[in-house]
Amino acid sequence: MNQIANRQVICEVLMEQAQKDKDVVVLCSDSRGSASMTPFADTYPKQFVETGIAEQNLVSISAGMAKAGKKPYAASPACFLSTRSYEQAKIDVAYSDTNVKLIGISGGISYGALGMSHHSAQDFAAMCAIPNMRVYVPSDRHQTRKLIEALLRDEKPAYIRVGRNPVEDVYEETAAPFQMDQAVTVCEGSDAVIIACGEMVLPAKQAAELLKEKGVSVGVLDMYCLKPLDEQGILKAVKQAKAVVTVEEHAPFGGLGSLVSQVLCRSCLKKMEIMALPDAPVITGTSKEVFDYYGLNGEGIAKKVMELLL
Repeated sequence: MNQIANRQVICEVLMEQAQKDKDVVVLCSDSRGSASMTPFADTYPKQFVETGIAEQNLVSISAGMAKAGKKPYAASPACFLSTRSYEQAKIDVAYSDTNVKLIGISGGISYGALGMSHHSAQDFAAMCAIPNMRVYVPSDRHQTRKLIEALLRDEKPAYIRVGRNPVEDVYEETAAPFQMDQAVTVCEGSDAVIIACGEMVLPAKQAAELLKEKGVSVGVLDMYCLKPLDEQGILKAVKQAKAVVTVEEHAPFGGLGSLVSQVLCRSCLKKMEIMALPDAPVITGTSKEVFDYYGLNGEGIAKKVMELLL
């Protein structure tokens, strides 16, 4: 079982780059521990800024540093970064086209028992609605590394959401497919297609494996790039499928399911189901307990696929 969280990988990649590029800076809102950025702060104190619990300032300071030629990575809990500093993300980052990467840590329901105040189940919808803001949700540590390495090579705004805890690998370290802004085909299938993002990719893959044992051919598409959405990748994956299921750690409105349905209703009508968190306060518990309760696991996803195919 993997013990390395995606947030830790982000720190590792940024530390590697910071050694070579002194313009790379990390900013935190009293969240260096939660973001796994303590090693960065200790190793490169002159390239680290602590704003305290002030998410609006975190984003605005990052934008100002970007205008001065720095390459800021602002890490803060996704539940606060996507809400308390929404105006700053819209105006100072996206509208002003600053080279700021916003890292939403402990995304979805990974803060567990802290409850709805600390859950970020609306951030996909909020961030995707901002013009000029890209939105990424990597599924495992290997994809996270490749995504951050790619983002270090461009100068455009982006929001990256990762969970709090380590997740099992979806891909092998030496064979993790990645192309910027293109969805990854985890497996191919002709009966149905599951399109998932973030921590939901692994249970989607597990569902496909369960259905394969029953003679049902199901493809899985890892849509780590919510915006820009890989529309051609979606249409190619679902072309032969009888049904499509989307799975996300997000509210049922405005997220992956909504984005995919917009593509399908324009170009390729299919029987479709959106699997997401409920439009209600989520039960408290570990991520696994919550996912199991709402059927966002391999068995639950497989069951939903079969219901659509019957």
